Amino acid sequence: MRAPFAMLMGLLAALLAVAPGPARAGSKAAEAALEESRSGRPAYNVVQNRFFLKDQRFELSPMLGYVPNNPFVRRYVVGVLGAYHLSETFAVEGAVMLAPDLGNSDVKDLTRTLVVIAADAGSGNTAFQQPLNKMTLGGTFAARWAPVYGKINLIGESVLNFDFYFTGGLGILSLAEYSATYNPTCTDPATGCDVVELGTAKPVAVVPVNLGAGMDFFLTGSLALKLDARNYIYFDKKPSYDPRTPETESRLYNAFLATVGVSIFFPSMEPRLFDY
Repeated sequence: MRAPFAMLMGLLAALLAVAPGPARAGSKAAEAALEESRSGRPAYNVVQNRFFLKDQRFELSPMLGYVPNNPFVRRYVVGVLGAYHLSETFAVEGAVMLAPDLGNSDVKDLTRTLVVIAADAGSGNTAFQQPLNKMTLGGTFAARWAPVYGKINLIGESVLNFDFYFTGGLGILSLAEYSATYNPTCTDPATGCDVVELGTAKPVAVVPVNLGAGMDFFLTGSLALKLDARNYIYFDKKPSYDPRTPETESRLYNAFLATVGVSIFFPSMEPRLFDY
């Protein structure tokens, strides 16, 4: 009886030596964890299962915007932005913008107040002029970096995917520069006349640095809502308030443009089995 028992025990010992038991599996996991602590964890995306993919796709975005930081004139902008996404994170883009010059209709009340105060202070015989400029045309080229991709759970009903990006580049802006002066023939603005005379525009072209940020909210596999804000920073002549002493020095200007638009992406994405 001892010989068969001894043979059975030997066979069991051989099987245990060959089979990957829990202890051996645990040893491999420990070795992998130790190696990861030494060499570092491999890079991976924080947000997995992206609903929207941009890699190797084109983007076309009609946009509407406004320049809120010009205190003297209103600037409404229409434009088109185009981009090509080199990856999920990086893209190159270009944009063209148009801001129609509507003459005195663009002038804000602050400009009228300033020229009226100057006229009263000078007994109607003042040389005061209020310099102002209108951005009329623009074109920019920039690089885009989108380091943040996230998901928002809207009141537990649906998931809204979005990304946040930064842009930087150069461009060219066409400005119409005016000198607003007092209109002495307008004694009663209630009659429809304007107390401001703009005179003839002086066209000026500047090369701004384009810095901005924005967000895309992805609605479908090919459509997104875009919110974008840009700063156009450039050098131009200092304002001159007296035509008899024109300025020759320059200073730094900043035109801030806030836009909203709709982005269309093409070609279409591969269909997904699940949206989450």
